[in-house]
Amino acid sequence: MRTPLGRLGGALTTAALASLLTAAPAAAANKACDLLTASELETALGAKVALRGSAASGVEMCMGQVPTARVLLRLAPGPAGDGSAERAGIDAARQMGAEVEGKTFGPITCSTMVPPPSLAEHGFNTTCTVRKANAVAGVEVTAKTRKEMLSIEKLRPLAELMVSRF
Repeated sequence: MRTPLGRLGGALTTAALASLLTAAPAAAANKACDLLTASELETALGAKVALRGSAASGVEMCMGQVPTARVLLRLAPGPAGDGSAERAGIDAARQMGAEVEGKTFGPITCSTMVPPPSLAEHGFNTTCTVRKANAVAGVEVTAKTRKEMLSIEKLRPLAELMVSRF
């Protein structure tokens, strides 16, 4: 039996990764860590971050941690898609009581997700993705508290830097 947390986590994971997962094999070198530098992330997060890369199902990932948040950079090959998977995940999160806000800036789509109080211990998420014809890149920051949550306005400039890097 899936708990509300399991459903919310599954919905958010599906929304975040659905547009990124492809059948293509992972690239030989992880390029997700090349999307942003540690110093660029530090400017937005206010703390030093060390990044480490990994890959799964064709999605290259680069993860880091600061005292107040987790950082995830993602890069995946594949077509841009129509956004239906993301909309379905957002709808599911809203049905479970999450507050979701989204904004689009040309090829950049950003969103925030504030979980209901019963799931707050799982974090407050801000994500920006950039779509190109053959790839999708994303930067995601999950804060421990709503007060520490990064705004779309602070994350968007990082997404703008990513546009030319993949």
